[in-house]
Amino acid sequence: MIFQPTLGLFLPAPSSQPSKCCALSLSDSMYVSEYFSQSAQKLSFYSWYGNAKLFHFHVPEETVLLRWLLQASRGKGPECTNMEITVHFRYGAPPVINPLGTHFPANATVRPSYNISITLSSAVQNTTFVNITSPAAGDWFIAAHLPEAASRIEVKGFSTPCPYMFQADMFVLRLTDMPVLEPGVAMPQTVVSPAKPLHVKVFVPKHAAGMRFELRSCVTSEQKACAVRVVLGSITLPQSFQKIITCGGNVNCSLALDSPPWEKWLQIMEVLVLPVLIPFPFCFTACRPGSTSSFLNFSSLNQSQTGPRPGSTGAAGSSTLSTTEASHNASGQRSFCLQNQPVIREDLDVVSVRYRLLNGPSVPVNNLSPTLLLLNLNTGMDSGGSLTSVNLANASVVACVSAASPVLSLNATHNCSTAFFQGYPLSVSTSSAEATLIVLYPQTDDWFLSLQLICPKGQGQCNAAEAKVTVFAYLTPCFNDCGPYGQCSLLRRHGYLYAGCSCKAGWGGWSCTDDAKAQSVSVQNLATLLLTLSNLMFLPAIAVAVYRYYLVEASVYTYTMFFSTFYHACDQPGIAVLCIMDYDTLQYCDFLGSVVSIWVTILCMSRVKKVLKYVLFVLGTLLIAMSLQLDRRGVWNMMGPCLFALVIMVAAWVYHGVKRRHCYPSSWKRWVFYLLPGITLAFIAMSVYAFMETNENYYYTHSIWHVLVACSVAFLLPPRDKHKKPWAWSQKLTCRYQICQNDREELYAVT
Repeated sequence: MIFQPTLGLFLPAPSSQPSKCCALSLSDSMYVSEYFSQSAQKLSFYSWYGNAKLFHFHVPEETVLLRWLLQASRGKGPECTNMEITVHFRYGAPPVINPLGTHFPANATVRPSYNISITLSSAVQNTTFVNITSPAAGDWFIAAHLPEAASRIEVKGFSTPCPYMFQADMFVLRLTDMPVLEPGVAMPQTVVSPAKPLHVKVFVPKHAAGMRFELRSCVTSEQKACAVRVVLGSITLPQSFQKIITCGGNVNCSLALDSPPWEKWLQIMEVLVLPVLIPFPFCFTACRPGSTSSFLNFSSLNQSQTGPRPGSTGAAGSSTLSTTEASHNASGQRSFCLQNQPVIREDLDVVSVRYRLLNGPSVPVNNLSPTLLLLNLNTGMDSGGSLTSVNLANASVVACVSAASPVLSLNATHNCSTAFFQGYPLSVSTSSAEATLIVLYPQTDDWFLSLQLICPKGQGQCNAAEAKVTVFAYLTPCFNDCGPYGQCSLLRRHGYLYAGCSCKAGWGGWSCTDDAKAQSVSVQNLATLLLTLSNLMFLPAIAVAVYRYYLVEASVYTYTMFFSTFYHACDQPGIAVLCIMDYDTLQYCDFLGSVVSIWVTILCMSRVKKVLKYVLFVLGTLLIAMSLQLDRRGVWNMMGPCLFALVIMVAAWVYHGVKRRHCYPSSWKRWVFYLLPGITLAFIAMSVYAFMETNENYYYTHSIWHVLVACSVAFLLPPRDKHKKPWAWSQKLTCRYQICQNDREELYAVT
């Protein structure tokens, strides 16, 4: 292996004569096929990233052909219609998708994913193949989803959704004995036919600044002109940076690559017309890294280096330009192609990492060689978040964030690209002292941050200059924690963890920063007031229950009114929110109170014996609490108690009617002025709740539901027993004692 300390200088390897004993033909290679499968997943309509079903595969080394078998199917019921399924592919990290066409946060880098569409029309199943030649080894991700979700809120159990299933299987074909090329040694290789291309590989060492590939002495078996097509690198999606050169005749051709991927195997594929014998000489250009003098000062590990986050006042004053100290080290820095800065990786939580500079938050940057920071994201569990990098300086500094290998020629070309990766450029100056970069779902690899000082007066004027740049780099599950109008959720698919933002109040986008359909503050306040104050309509029902001596029922209505009010106050997004206790507790109590209110109201209308009524109250409440714990949003949590209570009520009314030999209730006024209006209000409320609520009109349709249910309760409560007098508070307060009333007859009293 040939190493040269000068950056950018490519030295050709010494030539060697072809040797038949060293020649390898493709016919001697052995192919091995492997099959990987994951269980099918039920697809969902898309409203946020959590609706996309993710599949995670690992492609082994030396894979020459990758084939995905995509199987989509649907149910056979009448509710199943024609559907288009979108499938996204990406190498190294989950695909960044945007089916809704929303805006991404500022300073975020977005590269659209590679996707295909699978249509389910007349057939109930569709099978699609996707082939990739020479794929990159490592993690591959597939995300599948249905079109945009409808805005109507579906009540679980009222409708039967059509099941759409998707399954991805992976077939790989790999070589077990792929030839390995050695730097500086021309190894003859024989290509048999165009149908069987030659695959070779070479290992790129660390600190390789460049690589030169050369094809020479092409000889065919029939002494004809060679037509050779050489492909360097592997395919990565959504973008592929393969290098292709075409060589014709006996003329030597070569290709020089800057910043090849460090410590990785680089695949080379040859395709040609006739069988030939070709030697492949190539060489590397070495990069000699420099180190800081304080690297061995391990005592700094114990110091607090947390530093302020971006945007704080403490970071702005840390950027200085020093020429005195740098002048002493200028001569020594000329022999280095880069300056390494030690970086400590601190794992804080799931998909949460902070990178801390060992020598402080500020790093020295000069004009002679780039300063390099290594951001390690190769654990396999770091690609599900957002990588954020912030730089502060008071001098003109350019930077580049790249994966697999660093950019080492910032000052010369200002091109933020390596051999097989397009990096992300950054720049800071006196006019713009802060630059922020957000990489959504960074691919699993070693990431590098290269910084270099730019001299506006010419190359020779800033040799002794040095800038101090403050760098913050961290990995978070969701950028800015999804803001005030979103919730960051950790998602899991087959053991792989990643994060996504679920937005509210009309906000959208990757981090809930798109306000195109956002609700204004006044609309949010109006929604909160309607959903909370509409519960005050239970006050008339409570007053009627107390007036008619239904104290247990009044207690249940009070409980429902209280928790429904504060649940909806806590359920609102943005600034109009108030939570007096845990959100899950408030939601459970609200659902429990709603169902129990219906239960006790219908049992009260049945006019059964008091002992039996109270037993049913308690037993039904316990069963309802258990049912809600099993499935809180199930439709039978409400429909089951309603139907059972209605059966009891109808049976009791039939019994009373048969015993009295006339219709029960017997008063036509009771039917016209109380029962029929109450039943009508209850049916309208159920219709609004089940069929009219959408995400856009929820705050006033659900408020109408509150009003209608509360009013129906006030109408449906039966009158008090005839022998009981109304509440007489003046008499009860003046009496010191009273004779207990015998309630034995009351148990059998029927009105």
